[in-house]
Parts: sequence; structure tokens; C-alpha cells
Amino acid sequence: MTKKAFASSADLDEKQQTLEVLADGVYALTAEGDPNIGAIEGEDFLVCFEALATPVAAAEWLAKLREHTDKPVRYLVLSHYHAVRVLGASAFDAEVIVAHENTRALVAERGKEDWESEFGRMPRLAKGADSVPGLTWPTLTFSDRLTIDLGGDRGDLVLQYCGRGHTEGDIVAWLPRQKILYAGDLVEAEAALYTGDAFHRDWSSSTLDTVAAFGADVLIGGRGGVSRGRDAVDAAIAQTRHFLTVMIREVGAVQERGGTLKEAFERTHAALVDGYGHWPIFEHCLPFDVSRLWDELSGIERPVVWTAERDREVWDQLQD
Repeated sequence: MTKKAFASSADLDEKQQTLEVLADGVYALTAEGDPNIGAIEGEDFLVCFEALATPVAAAEWLAKLREHTDKPVRYLVLSHYHAVRVLGASAFDAEVIVAHENTRALVAERGKEDWESEFGRMPRLAKGADSVPGLTWPTLTFSDRLTIDLGGDRGDLVLQYCGRGHTEGDIVAWLPRQKILYAGDLVEAEAALYTGDAFHRDWSSSTLDTVAAFGADVLIGGRGGVSRGRDAVDAAIAQTRHFLTVMIREVGAVQERGGTLKEAFERTHAALVDGYGHWPIFEHCLPFDVSRLWDELSGIERPVVWTAERDREVWDQLQD
């Protein structure tokens, strides 16, 4: 059997980007399973959601956005700390960079290692890698909820922590007037989950319950298409929950009978591949997902830091 290329190192084809206007002054950029990104117009400013992996990549997104609005970026909101979401921040020239307080702590604890890890796993996303000036540091953090008055008759944008999930610090952005939710990587729509830094049991239960309770009519997940309508939103949340619960069931069963991490990976892969294997980054993510879940179910509360070296070790052990 041909050995699988490491992570997404062989995925070098450009993805088609689509800028969608979801409501007046509410935007999303999707890209065939690449990280999604968004923006919301205030009366005389912009709130941007996510920053992509490099300033070069972010500048391309901003050029598309500038076809619709020339308002300055006051707030750049980061849903969590992963490099492909945050290292393009300098392109936005934002007055304020907002994240959860846990995200700032995670940048300090493991931001450099994550940068090297993610650029090694997904080299295509690291377009213009030498344009990254350094780690992205939030300048405003919060613990539970932060409300931004958009001004005029535009209503509020609510940033909220829903609990531990994809990381310890994920936040969502909620427009109550339009019932539009930017969910970050807490929800994926027809894209595989990356759970290498996750808290699977919290995420699959109370955290997703909180996300569902918004009652969104439109949801922009971390990857995949925009979910429009309650049925589609509910389906995206249910798909995310199902992926997690199958992983917990399969890895837990192998642990209970004294099996190995390799067996847990093979059993989980077999349980998920028919339903999810054709979705973006499935083969890339699953070894790291299972490794983290194995640790979590073994009592290792917080995720072990991923380094470029550890990535290769886990890949060679499981995904060969």
C-alpha cells in the first residue's frame, strides 16, 4: 500500500473562494473546505472574524471585501489560537484584536510550536509565510461575553464563550437581529473535525448545546459551506456532534479492553470513513484527533503541545 502523504502536504491545489453577502453588511468567505472567514459592518467601522494564516492570504480576502465596503477595521475577532486562523492579523491594521482570555494564554504557552506545526501540516495555506511578523497577540480579552454596539440601527454583535471545545478558548460571534452565527471551528459543515487540541466530552455535550441554543437561521462554521435555514444549521451541529460521539465511543471501547492507540485509530477510522472520509482534511486530521482523545480518556486533562516533530511521530505511528 502506498504510504499516505503527511497531513495536507500533498494538497496543493488552489481552492475556489466565494464571498457571500449573508445580510446587509454581513459577509462570509468560504473556500471549498479551507478555513472560512467573515466580516460585519458597523455604522462607520468593520468587525472582521478570523485572520487566515498569513498577511499575504489575508490581503487577498481584504481585497474582495473592499469591493463591498471601505470602512476601517476596528475589531479583529479571533475565534481561537490556531496559526492558520490568526497569523494573518497584521494585514487588517485593526484597532483592537479580540479573543478569549484562554486564547491569549494558549498563544503564550504554545503559539510558536503551533505555528511551526500547522505550517508544516498545511503548507498551501501558508502563502507568503515570510510575511508573518510574529505571533498574534490579542489586545482585548474577556471570559464569558463581550457585546459590540455596531452603531446606528445595526444592532449588536455578541461575542460569547460557549465552553471548552475545539480548544480551551473558542468563541462565537452572534448577530441576534439577523440570527446569524459565526461558529468558528466549534461547528463544521460537511468538513472533517480537527480535535487535536480539543475537549471532546465537553464539546460534544454542553458546548454544542450552548451553540444550538442560539437558534441561528444562518451559521458559518470553521470550514465548509454556509448553513442556511434552521434545518441546515441543526444538521451541521448534529454532524459535528456525531463525529465526536463516534470517536469517543470507539476510542473508549479500545481503551476499556486494553487495546493500543493504533487499534483505536484503525477502529475509529473504520467507523467514520464511510460517512466522512470524502470530506476535506479527514485523513489529515484523524491521527491527531485520536491521539488527543486517547490522552483525554487516559486522564491527561489538557492537550499535549503539538510540535513539528511530534506531528511526524504520531503520523508515522498511525497513518501509514
